[in-house]
Amino acid sequence: MAIENITMPQLGESVTEGTISKWLVSPGDHVHKYDPLCEVLTDKVNAEVPSSFEGEIVELIASEDETVAVGEVICTVKTAAETNVQPEAEPGPGSDAAAPQPEAEKGKKVRYSPAVLKLSQEYGIDLNQVKGTGREGRITRKDLLKIIESRGNEAEPTPSKPAPSKPEPAKPAPARETPPASRPLPVREAGKEDTVIPVTGVRKAIANNMARSKQEIPHAWMMVEADVTNLVRYRDAVKEEFKRREGFNLTYFAFFVKAVARALKEFPALNSTWAGDAIIQKHDVNISIAVAAEDKLYVPVIKHADEKSIKGIAREIAVLAQKARAGKLAPEDMEGGTFTVNNTGSFGSVQSMGIINYPQAAILQVESIVKRPVIMEEGMFAARDIVNLCLSIDHRILDGLVSGRFLKRVKEILETVTPETAPLY
Repeated sequence: MAIENITMPQLGESVTEGTISKWLVSPGDHVHKYDPLCEVLTDKVNAEVPSSFEGEIVELIASEDETVAVGEVICTVKTAAETNVQPEAEPGPGSDAAAPQPEAEKGKKVRYSPAVLKLSQEYGIDLNQVKGTGREGRITRKDLLKIIESRGNEAEPTPSKPAPSKPEPAKPAPARETPPASRPLPVREAGKEDTVIPVTGVRKAIANNMARSKQEIPHAWMMVEADVTNLVRYRDAVKEEFKRREGFNLTYFAFFVKAVARALKEFPALNSTWAGDAIIQKHDVNISIAVAAEDKLYVPVIKHADEKSIKGIAREIAVLAQKARAGKLAPEDMEGGTFTVNNTGSFGSVQSMGIINYPQAAILQVESIVKRPVIMEEGMFAARDIVNLCLSIDHRILDGLVSGRFLKRVKEILETVTPETAPLY
């Protein structure tokens, strides 16, 4: 008999952990290689984890809604027919009996995830006294966090070494940073009529990523108005024929993404990331686009957007949006983004300040196109189609000068759209 471990894979660049949202198998199930085992949520993607082996599921190590670090074991698979397996020997008088063993079936070895063991050791929690709420009574990290929260300020980590015999001079205790993902604050003011919604899965990943962006990146913001009357007329004139010919919609957003991609080639500073002691200007122009699906937000990527036609970008937008709303985005759909364009105008917004998609340098909010009276050069009023372009920048990388020039260039491209300057194919 060979017992193989299935570990949490790295589902995208910079991803360090994933949350088991749903197990698709149970202990005793037979699986083939590449069969899906579970659904995992990260801050970048919702994906299925395939089996690396053919065999029988022995144990589900991680519980649903448990966050597991990349490389940690999530389940075990028996890859060969079971032969005469001897039961585990009972511990003798001289054996180490200090390891905690919660209630379980006799003869069944109890396992704890590394996160559970670490927390129990840090806070001196006797796992024998903890009633697990996970699958088959398994103790999860959330079970321990509830105990830690109930202790309040008394819940200090237990030192791993004996305290010194002589007291040391008192030192001010540094404020312990509370990781958003692992130390959630309890709901203390919920009334009887209130609805308490646990923060899990994609919403937790979004919260962590947005908090990290605001904490680490010094945001600055600017906005310009663009007169896109010519763009609106052009698109409205060809959209029906385009839909009949191509089978998907020609949206305004495709024109905006193309304009941004062109401007990024001229102003590569906007296509950068912060690397501590260096700024990395990306060669490829990969545009991240925000796609909302119910209470979830995904940010798939249009690769090499500067090399694609408006038709090609429109197709990518349609395909990625459909995959996101169906929960079918793959890790490769989410990787490599260098700049984000967010279509906030689809909700009727006319002005907003976006939070930068970490670790990118900027995000552009494309607001709603609205009819406004504008004074023309002849001194006459005319109804024109106006859109606000709102740019958030990482002020460590970018200053107002280059950012303003970038926005001015995007505005120029959009205001001069014609069949000749913006061919669809």
